[in-house]
Amino acid sequence: MNIGQAAERSGLNSKTIRYYESLGLVEPDRAENGYRDYTSDDVARLRFLQHCRAVGFNLDECRELLALYEDPNRRSAEVKALVMSHVAQVEAQLEQLETMRGTLLSMAEQCPGDDHADCAIIDNLAQPMPFKLV
Repeated sequence: MNIGQAAERSGLNSKTIRYYESLGLVEPDRAENGYRDYTSDDVARLRFLQHCRAVGFNLDECRELLALYEDPNRRSAEVKALVMSHVAQVEAQLEQLETMRGTLLSMAEQCPGDDHADCAIIDNLAQPMPFKLV
């Protein structure tokens, strides 16, 4: 199947598929005319990658998960360890987002939100950050 058909069946756009190909995450055959020729296995890989990205795995993690997906001798312990590592990253991000949320709400509470130029939000943003971005 051509890239348009693979895109339709995988739910990804052609540009993303070409990008994944450039990274070696999917390697379609080439027809005699030079066009990409995707198989149903390629589409399954693309769907797998789409799901990995949808739950926040970065491209290196996707590459690792794809290798595990394709390895019939994989150990589920490896897969779980990778997922739990990702969970720890997500939890750290959630903590940081909660801190940011609190800071933003605090700034908003200090601002009257009227027609005057004085603005506590602008004043706060001009100050050193109360937390460190990770």
